[in-house]
Amino acid sequence: MKAIVLREHGSNDKLVLETHFPDPVAAAGEVVIRVKASSLNYHDVFTRRGMPGIKLPFPVIIGLDVAGEIESVGADVTDWQPGDRVVVDPIDRINGGLVGETTHGGLAERCRVPVHQLVRIPDNVSYDEAAALPVAYGTALRMMSSVGQIQPGERVLILGASGGVGVCAVQLAKQAGAEVIACAGSATKAEQLRALGADHVILYTEQDFVKAIHEQFGKPARRRGAAKPGGVDVVVNFTGGDTWVRSLKCLRIGGRILTCGATAGFDPKEDLRYIWTFELQVRGSNGWEREDLHALLDLVARGELKVLIDRRWPLAEAAGALASIEDRQVIGKVLVTP
Repeated sequence: MKAIVLREHGSNDKLVLETHFPDPVAAAGEVVIRVKASSLNYHDVFTRRGMPGIKLPFPVIIGLDVAGEIESVGADVTDWQPGDRVVVDPIDRINGGLVGETTHGGLAERCRVPVHQLVRIPDNVSYDEAAALPVAYGTALRMMSSVGQIQPGERVLILGASGGVGVCAVQLAKQAGAEVIACAGSATKAEQLRALGADHVILYTEQDFVKAIHEQFGKPARRRGAAKPGGVDVVVNFTGGDTWVRSLKCLRIGGRILTCGATAGFDPKEDLRYIWTFELQVRGSNGWEREDLHALLDLVARGELKVLIDRRWPLAEAAGALASIEDRQVIGKVLVTP
């Protein structure tokens, strides 16, 4: 089969299209999926580069998010059959491991997975929509709902709002009844974020977001009961790096900062004074739960959540697709189709 194969860490030239990679064969309790769509995530960039403490079983086919049609089933598989439309939960919650990292992922014509990782796709949800959901939208749902507990009337600042996690976070915050401030890098992205529900957009390429928050909503007061407390109630920050301390400066007393990643650096400078002075809460969110995927599919099926797809790339150009994410040239999700 055709597959994008990574045989060593490095830059995008290490992602090689191989035309005769061995076809997967379903063992007991497994199925082989004919891939219809795979969506890329910044995690795939980290996988290609290499991550401290994680050793890959080279060669590996990257691509965490996979949706497709079951082509064949292994022994003892009774609840699934060829032709079933499925999306894969990338996390193997029984044996451990992650699709596209410890086992072959979606950048191929076929993908083999255990049946306990399958989720059925509703009839009115497309393969493209389903493939876009697990990692980015699943992470956003858990972060904003279970961990973040966004409330009606709260003011929520979202950094990285134009990425896969960000566009879902914008929609979920708006659905929760919050006032949403999204950060974007261009006027085009700003327009699309407003269409998704953002009440305000800050172009961080033109204005420092801390200054913009203070000018528009006031500087956070250090004492409770202030007539104009200023700032925001929640900051969503999964970029890290030099945005971390600046995010703390936007939060009003008792505010909370939500993080689920660190695309710009995981060891930022810290300033503990803001945390104790404003009694801030730092809430971390790691991935998603299986029920989150079912909830997302239901939201999409009911038309209550939009899957924003930036572009569909052919399998042969998957390296370019990943580069577009790494260079922050996208809004929403990037799909690769065999």
